[in-house]
Amino acid sequence: MRALEAIKIGSNLLKENKIPSHILDSEILLSKTLGKSREEILINLEQKITKKNISIFKTYLQRRSKNEPIAYILEEKEFWSKKFKVSKDTLIPRPETELLIDKLLKIYRGKKISILDIGTGSGCIIISLLSSLTKSIGIGVDISKNAISVAKNNAFKYKLSNKVKFFNKTIDDVFGKKFDLIVSNPPYIKRKDIKNLSDDIKRYEPRMALDGGNDGLDLIKKVIYKSKNILKIKGLLALEIGNEQIKKVSKILIDNNFRVKHVIKDYKNNVRCVFAYYK
Repeated sequence: MRALEAIKIGSNLLKENKIPSHILDSEILLSKTLGKSREEILINLEQKITKKNISIFKTYLQRRSKNEPIAYILEEKEFWSKKFKVSKDTLIPRPETELLIDKLLKIYRGKKISILDIGTGSGCIIISLLSSLTKSIGIGVDISKNAISVAKNNAFKYKLSNKVKFFNKTIDDVFGKKFDLIVSNPPYIKRKDIKNLSDDIKRYEPRMALDGGNDGLDLIKKVIYKSKNILKIKGLLALEIGNEQIKKVSKILIDNNFRVKHVIKDYKNNVRCVFAYYK
């Protein structure tokens, strides 16, 4: 079988299973199968595919046809121009989170700061920050032991293991140190709304990284309360939050002696991040 035929067969299978990006996904999965870039395959569509590789390709297609996210099949996701290893123990990094990185780098570029990333997952936030903030250091914590393993792997890949340490801890176990910046993308989806998420999210991404409790604010409150004790005076808390949560989150911040300084809107014009200084 030639590459062009394989892509068509893959695309048709995914289309039958209502995968919107069926052509692109088929090309990407063939690229993974052959260990070649998508571009290499597209300029050589007449190349022959071995039976063994066709079998591997079909396995990937079956997984994708059940709505498993491409990132979990590839075991990586591009974020901030880097390829991060991901697994089913980590959330898949989202483009909106790059807006948080962009703003923080404008604030801290050239400065020497200490950073804590709460619920670090793949480590994509703190690794992206430290790759640009070359004088700074950081710590990432997560309650998932497997997520911490993925984050360490990513730090090693980008030669940042000497600048960032990852610990399998709850937020309550962080003490004895104060930080200039605390950043967190905590679970913020209301428990009752998880059933309304698309299949690729609710069936495959880690539930504990999505479930924000009955009002979606359980973990956000925890991060805010804890940050009061471990932020330096005039330290910054940068939170990613859910759609339409800004009013409630701002009130919690103000009630806990924080001053809301910036909000960041996502590509759909929803407030996605809030930055607040501890007074």
